[in-house]
Amino acid sequence: VLYPLFYNVIISLSDASIYNIREWRVTGPRQYLLVFGDPGFWTTFSRTVLWTVACTVLQVALGVLLAALLHQDFIRGRTLWRVALLLPWAMPQYIMALTWRGMFAGENGAVNTLLAGIGLPAVDWLNSPVAAFGAMVLVNVWMGFPFMMVVALTGMRAIPDSVYEAAHLEGAGWWWQFTRLTAPLLRPVMLPATTLGIIWNFNSLNLVWLFTAGGEPYGSTHILSSYVYETAFTYYRFGWSAALSVVIFIMLFLAVQGFLATGRLRR
Repeated sequence: VLYPLFYNVIISLSDASIYNIREWRVTGPRQYLLVFGDPGFWTTFSRTVLWTVACTVLQVALGVLLAALLHQDFIRGRTLWRVALLLPWAMPQYIMALTWRGMFAGENGAVNTLLAGIGLPAVDWLNSPVAAFGAMVLVNVWMGFPFMMVVALTGMRAIPDSVYEAAHLEGAGWWWQFTRLTAPLLRPVMLPATTLGIIWNFNSLNLVWLFTAGGEPYGSTHILSSYVYETAFTYYRFGWSAALSVVIFIMLFLAVQGFLATGRLRR
């Protein structure tokens, strides 16, 4: 754990690149100044924050909603539904990313065929910056909500039925029960799950790289993890990419600590 982290910090303080891969030297914080002075960094950082917030909020909301439905006694075949809804999480990410890319590609892709079937015009998903980003969010939410659903469903099963029975006797409706009972009692299990979701979404390299080749169209779908990967293994700027990865680590660490502190204060 420690050696790769330490080595990466050393590389971030060097001029390492493909041209001096065996003879690089430590040059100080120059690479960090180049990172913060790069306009592309700030654009990609803003996009990464939007990506992380959108994906995490939608994954948690959809996961909790489905867990609440599957927790109801009137739902038939709950075991079958749980298995079916876990499939997006169980499948390998790279297979799902390539499959969804094919479904969004071209006018004859599955998604555009479905839109045509309901009378809507085709969308050039992979060549429009906004459409490509929206498609990636949709696919990432589809792959990530089962984890949140499992965690929420486990937390709901741990809540005693007597709590809801007492609320029902007092005349509380379903919305009051959800907001005043279910949501607060779920917070201890959903807080760490949401924290993991933030980390996974912030560092979501596989989907972004496979879905849009790391930046199609025109680099408009890069997030910081794919930006680092491209810089390191396409342009071979090892020192710069190492410095950016350290910056990402610090940002993510501070963001997670702030989120956890906020969650503890609410409790």
